[in-house]
Amino acid sequence: MEMRYPVHQKQVERMNTEELRDEFLINNLFQAGKLSLVYSHIDRVIVGGAVPTDSAVKLEASKHDLAADYFLERREIGIINIGGGGSISADGDSYSLAKQDGLYIGKGVQEVLFSSDDAANPAQFYMFSSPAHATHPTAHLKLADAEPLHLGDPLNSNKRTIYKYIHPDGAKSCQIVMGMTLLEPGNMWNTMPAHLHARRMEVYLYFDIDAENVVFHLMGEVDETRHLVMRDREAVISPSWSIHSGMGTGSYTFIWAMAGENQSFADMDAVPMDELR
Repeated sequence: MEMRYPVHQKQVERMNTEELRDEFLINNLFQAGKLSLVYSHIDRVIVGGAVPTDSAVKLEASKHDLAADYFLERREIGIINIGGGGSISADGDSYSLAKQDGLYIGKGVQEVLFSSDDAANPAQFYMFSSPAHATHPTAHLKLADAEPLHLGDPLNSNKRTIYKYIHPDGAKSCQIVMGMTLLEPGNMWNTMPAHLHARRMEVYLYFDIDAENVVFHLMGEVDETRHLVMRDREAVISPSWSIHSGMGTGSYTFIWAMAGENQSFADMDAVPMDELR
């Protein structure tokens, strides 16, 4: 498991492109036949990807990494499939996930196995895990059942629908708030005007980006913005002091996931456009 550590915002002001990418960009999450995990010490979240092919892939980490007998001994996890059809077994209970379907698994589930329906078109399971203090039931999360929030307009190139999967009024969790944002055709901006939420960190995963396109992810303090060039199936860590917004050269979708002090989706501090620098 790769370890990432918190970085003070004053350090970020002096970072070059490669240093920014080393600290905040997460790539190579989706490798055939493997489980890939990155542990961020910002709110102790784990970001991961699993791509089962001919055999199942098990959710596990070493005793050294978690000091636990099994991955979810003291954790919970949200999972969304961004590839071909597949299934997840949670202590023997199997759940089928088409593309954009998800699953919440609570603390105490000992064995989690990822499988693909077709090894030639494997499932690609994206996951976000945080520490948990209580047990909540496993919940099968389908896009059709997710709570939609329609935002933006074509004149500002940001017409989009936010689908909430794990949240207080949907699938219950201890800390995780997780969902997916789909931009309408011809719309390229997300999360602009920008906002902060000082009580929660966030991770974005950008996907369904054509090979010839990129997303410019904006980050940093309000008056000291920076950017990262993001490609298909890359994630970015957003500390609570950083804005998090993106502009694509083509269409894309992204998964957002948060953890921290509260689960209130509306707990955001809007950033006036004239304060951005």
